[in-house]
Amino acid sequence: MDKISQSKVFELEPITLGEKQEYVLRGGRELLPKLPEAFDGIKQIGVIGWSAQGPAQAQNLRESLEGTDIKVVVGLREGSQSIPSAEAAGFTRENGTLGEMFDVIRSSDLTLLLIADAAQAALYEDIFNALKPGSTLGLSHGFLIGYLDSLGKKLPDNINVIGVCPKGMGRSVRRLYEQGSGINASVAIEQDIDGKAVDYALGWAVGLGSPAIFETTLTSEYTSDIFGERGILLGAAHGIVETLYRYFIQHGASPEEAFRNSVEAITGPISKTISREGITAVYEKLDDQGKMLFRHAYSATYQPVYTVLTEIYDEVASGTEIRSIIMSSNRLSKHPMGKIEGSPMWQVGEKVRAARSQQGDPPIHPVTAGVYIATMMAQVDVLKEKGHPYSEIANESIIEAVDSLNPYMHAKGVAHMVDNCSTTARLGARKWGPRFDHVLMHEALPDLDQRPITDEEVIENFFNSDMHEALATCAQYRPPIDIAVTD
Repeated sequence: MDKISQSKVFELEPITLGEKQEYVLRGGRELLPKLPEAFDGIKQIGVIGWSAQGPAQAQNLRESLEGTDIKVVVGLREGSQSIPSAEAAGFTRENGTLGEMFDVIRSSDLTLLLIADAAQAALYEDIFNALKPGSTLGLSHGFLIGYLDSLGKKLPDNINVIGVCPKGMGRSVRRLYEQGSGINASVAIEQDIDGKAVDYALGWAVGLGSPAIFETTLTSEYTSDIFGERGILLGAAHGIVETLYRYFIQHGASPEEAFRNSVEAITGPISKTISREGITAVYEKLDDQGKMLFRHAYSATYQPVYTVLTEIYDEVASGTEIRSIIMSSNRLSKHPMGKIEGSPMWQVGEKVRAARSQQGDPPIHPVTAGVYIATMMAQVDVLKEKGHPYSEIANESIIEAVDSLNPYMHAKGVAHMVDNCSTTARLGARKWGPRFDHVLMHEALPDLDQRPITDEEVIENFFNSDMHEALATCAQYRPPIDIAVTD
């Protein structure tokens, strides 16, 4: 860590998070003129893949590098179904910005490998053989590093290897760039053979439009990222809202009321409050009775979800979850994943979203707030205990949830997100979401109903967590505008 402070092109500033010093680069359009210097020696950037991150990164970099002699070229498989979409975005064979993926890799000085995780696992040897000696491999996710670790294999030693990991899905990366901002990113310097890897990574992040750039390692990133997708970002969020929807109906609410008290409360006012004012502000907005219910719900929820989250982390860190992803991905060609948004709950959601203009945001329900925030803090605590950087924890477990993913869930539904995210995330949500549903329904909520208590130690740990101060510091670097969700 602290490698990015050695940049020869960009000026970084130190910040203190959790009594540790980290470095951050304030990005912004004013840094774009520095990109030719940052990309010294790079004439072609190959963007390989056109799925989750490919379209956003290719277009953002092309626009950021306009007027320079650095070309952005998209590489796809022959006959790929994505070719028409890439062509519609202006990447064509005729203008030399679209080619067969291995041809593009062979001709690129910086190759951004943005194909699906399962494809990386299947093709990594061919990809390594195609890379030019002395070139740079860029990853936006550390999955390949974890997969190689699980096989006992290593990266080629004649290339730079860097990571730029946006703190949100590709649609957010593109949409916020179009709005004139961008989304925060973490960078990692895995191998630096020529002393240029730091500035290549920072230049890549600046070119994507990132307003703030933090440091991580690819091992830390893939562990926290895959873990987070299965936790509060998606899997746990799915399990929580399914449980709470049934819970409120069991307590006499109509389906519409139950949906507003669960899904709408989380993706609306709870997320907005955390984003703008911090986590404890959610509690402070409640009346006295609401605060008591929050404390009971938080106390009942924290330990059961902490146990599941610890299990997820261990599965990811050991490589077990990666092997599961590969096996499941291999089955998908014969048995594609079905969609969940046709179930009655999500049909109710369509009606509720259609009626928002008349009803506005629901109030924050204290039980929903207690359950959701207990899960978020349990995830934070697991990552702290495992030694992850505080900037990574704040960005990937809190800011990414409330500023990137939850706004899309609010606009289109949690089910829509579960059905339309990356294959790795979809698999994780389907595997672990039911686990959260189970422990909440059979452990946490019965405790809340049958013996509502406040565990004073658990609540004190919540209010005294040093993550609140770290989040407040990281929030100073959040994108200056809220994302406007579009199709």
